[in-house]
Amino acid sequence: MSSRLLTPARAAILATVALSTAACGSATASSGSGSSGSGSSSGSATTVSVTHAQGTTQVPAHPKKVAVLDLGVLDSLQSLGVDSVTAVTKQGMPSFLSGYQDARYTDLGSMKEPDVEKLAAAGPDLIIVGARGAAKYKELSKIAPTIDLTVGSKDLMGSAKKVNAQLGEIFGKQEQVTAKHAALDAKVTAAKAKAANAGTGLILMTSGGKVSAFGPQSRFGLVHQTLGVKPTAATISEDRHGQAVSFEFVRDAKPDRLFVVDRDAAIGQNGKAAKEILANPLVDATPAGATKQITYLDGQRWYVVGAGLDNLSTMVDEVAAGL
Repeated sequence: MSSRLLTPARAAILATVALSTAACGSATASSGSGSSGSGSSSGSATTVSVTHAQGTTQVPAHPKKVAVLDLGVLDSLQSLGVDSVTAVTKQGMPSFLSGYQDARYTDLGSMKEPDVEKLAAAGPDLIIVGARGAAKYKELSKIAPTIDLTVGSKDLMGSAKKVNAQLGEIFGKQEQVTAKHAALDAKVTAAKAKAANAGTGLILMTSGGKVSAFGPQSRFGLVHQTLGVKPTAATISEDRHGQAVSFEFVRDAKPDRLFVVDRDAAIGQNGKAAKEILANPLVDATPAGATKQITYLDGQRWYVVGAGLDNLSTMVDEVAAGL
């Protein structure tokens, strides 16, 4: 059912949830700017003030029923052992998050068009969205406290760490986040050492038989801005969705290494595989093609999931293996 249609049943559900949320809110003791508060002796709940992509929201500390509409966040919560997730968007769920396909998790459909009636009926006390669900923020905020933990691309690692620190604060997992960030930093340092002598790199994504290139500030900018792979001299748009390019562009960029994401494979769409698309004389004419320095990245991890705690670590591993 489309989330745009306000059926009588949905209206009743939303009204009930709104009253419940308001009642809970009146009994909540705010903790202030971004830090957990202490509950009173009468047992009133505490909140955490979260500044996110669309504002600042008071959310319950240690929420009991969490709806997650972002796979990067879901990856982080799985990594931290958070067991209060009750509703997820199961469409496009990767194998490494397959546990959330279990029937005990309410299926909200897709991140861009979640089933709002199911979400309201699930009665969450916290809703988390990311980039793909950001447009639904205002609508979902009427159901329960909602935060938009979209990870920015201009400082992907810094933004991801901020989001993970916020999750640690909300769920009382600060020590675990700190430890995992330290392990991630060690991997980044090792990868940067390899990148220093690896020459230039170009990031490509194939989709529907076509090729796009991605620059240092794009959604795949981790390769350059965090891991230190030198970009080619080619001028590339910093658009999140990349820049459509020709094989002549790839040849003229003269990359020493290519890092490739197959979008069709990532989303389960039929199409020519990236390896077939790039098997042509113009790609072979590049230093990367001539020396077989072409790394095919896991599309689900890079295109679908993104900056989750465990997923980021694996993404770093993939790039390091190609250096």
